[in-house]
Amino acid sequence: MSTVISATEKDKLYTQVLHLLGMPIRGVELTEEQMDSFVEMSINEYEQLVNDWLIESQWSALVGLDVDTQSLSRAFTTRSLDYETQYSHAYSKIVGLQAGGNWELKKDYITLSGGTQMYQVPAGREINELLWFTRAELTDSIVDPFIGGFGGLGGVGFGGVGGFAQVGASGSYFMLPAFDLLLRMQDRNIKNRLIGGDLTYRITAGPNGTKYIHLANVPGGKFDFGSIQSNTRVWYWYYDTMDRDTCLDENKDVVKLPSDVMTEQLTWDELNRPAQNWVRKYLTSYCKETLGRIYGKFSGDLKVPDSDVKLDYTSLLTEAKDERLKLNEELMLRLERLRPDKMLERKGSEAENLNKALKYRAMPNPFNVI
Repeated sequence: MSTVISATEKDKLYTQVLHLLGMPIRGVELTEEQMDSFVEMSINEYEQLVNDWLIESQWSALVGLDVDTQSLSRAFTTRSLDYETQYSHAYSKIVGLQAGGNWELKKDYITLSGGTQMYQVPAGREINELLWFTRAELTDSIVDPFIGGFGGLGGVGFGGVGGFAQVGASGSYFMLPAFDLLLRMQDRNIKNRLIGGDLTYRITAGPNGTKYIHLANVPGGKFDFGSIQSNTRVWYWYYDTMDRDTCLDENKDVVKLPSDVMTEQLTWDELNRPAQNWVRKYLTSYCKETLGRIYGKFSGDLKVPDSDVKLDYTSLLTEAKDERLKLNEELMLRLERLRPDKMLERKGSEAENLNKALKYRAMPNPFNVI
């Protein structure tokens, strides 16, 4: 006996479906137990499609919440900035700001040595960020180090013209326009890439849980020019991951996947008329498919006295498949039109067309011109 539909509604629904299948003119070899299973399966199909759409539409308010009835009910009925807050927390852990959370962001350093490219990090440290950046192209020195002098423009000093006007990093005011600074920065960038190269790094796994940091350019190498080797320490942010099991245990009740969202089973009485009509059509397709499989036994060939009978089972299987595909497509198109982004687009189009219509509306009479 089905538990998702009352006895009165079940009799009415089953009668409608059996009439669509040809009863009472032709026999329908389906039991009530089979139809009980089909109606539950049809409601479950509708529930899956609708809940998948609902979870996807409300995912920004669901992810990261505790798996309890209160949190999920609030997330399904309201749209909040919960996800944005959680995203900022996750992003802060990536960039090293640690805005909240139970896990401490720690800091340590490696000591550079001349000609050494690889440096080992102790086991159990998940490196968050390495403070190994490309040096500034323009502000790391007063003048371009690739030219032969201080670059004065008709004066004495660092580009002065009879006073404290300057092109470099000190003086009373800038003599050249800002576009000149842009050109100099591009020129320095190209020269640095041709001769010095950028500062980059790579982290690889080492033995027994350790990690190796590969630095480029090599401190004290032929492309160092003394600027890298002068920095004896390179700092890095990291998380202590030795107690991984505790971290997983403390966060197991948090929504991480769509499958973590708990939903309630729908019943026939909870469906409105359009939804009940959809379920009825889906139930009919299940019945057609089952009849097709029943009639298709022995390829539909039946031996009767003095004649051969062949049952048309392929049409039932084809109709059932096509009807279910069409029902799923119609429901998804309807749900797609109800997505928040689609509704915003429709409202925006309505507002734009309203303003356009008001623009061509005739002026009221009489009117005053100021």
